[in-house]
Amino acid sequence: MTDQPFLTDVKTLRERARKHIEEGAVTAGYGANRETVLKVLNEALATELVCVLRYKRHYYMASGLNAQGAQHEFLEHAQEEQDHADQLAERITQLGGEPDFNPDTLTLRSHAEYKEGTSVTDMIKEDLIAERIAIESYREFAEYLGNDDPVTRRMIEDILATEEEHADDLAGLISRMDGA
Repeated sequence: MTDQPFLTDVKTLRERARKHIEEGAVTAGYGANRETVLKVLNEALATELVCVLRYKRHYYMASGLNAQGAQHEFLEHAQEEQDHADQLAERITQLGGEPDFNPDTLTLRSHAEYKEGTSVTDMIKEDLIAERIAIESYREFAEYLGNDDPVTRRMIEDILATEEEHADDLAGLISRMDGA
């Protein structure tokens, strides 16, 4: 085994940093296909925004004896999905892209559907389906990114962990609703 340094020499790092400064955070060492990453990030942004809207509707429309616990979850999840959307939009701009907030194409780009549900139980089930879609989408995206874009991958993994918590919360609500 050679005693070779793992870092590029400082002079070379400085020279590289001065080249293409208009690229911002994206340096020559960025290994992912930026066009693909931006496309998927915008799809994820659309998914999160659709989820925010669906959760907010469910929050306001839930009624009945068992609605209060569900309403609390709907509002909390809506706020967390909005945080995810903000993180995704920020990363898109860091990578030199433009976050797509166009409402005319939002549901077309979203992986999750906007299903209203008629009862509190239907609402919870629709939200759980959307969370399961998000979980699979984020898991595949994190695998695709691998080590080519570790910053985006870590962000996606953090969002994935929250989506798994949401799914667990919703599955628990369904169990309690069925037992009531």
